[in-house]
Amino acid sequence: MNGKNLSAEALELIANRFKILSEPLRLRILQNLQNGEKSVTELTDLIQTSQPNISKHLKILQTSGLVKRRQTGNTVFYAIADESIFTLCEVVCDSLETRLKNQAEIFAPV
Repeated sequence: MNGKNLSAEALELIANRFKILSEPLRLRILQNLQNGEKSVTELTDLIQTSQPNISKHLKILQTSGLVKRRQTGNTVFYAIADESIFTLCEVVCDSLETRLKNQAEIFAPV
């Protein structure tokens, strides 16, 4: 991990970040927020799940510092607070793409 010997506490923080990202619905929320701020209602409609479910996952993402919250009247809006999350997702996606291409080549007709 960058050639560093990390403390147990640092490794715990890293593991928690990955744990937060291990839920597909949270990834869908982040993906929908990538192009800008959205209300809870907009996210509920886009992701097609219940408002309590969206709110539960938004709270986890907010507590972790990945999203930020803004309220106007009765409407709550969320936006990305830590853009670096998309760099991490891109690294994972590129790695998966390479792995799957390599696997496909193994099974390609000769």
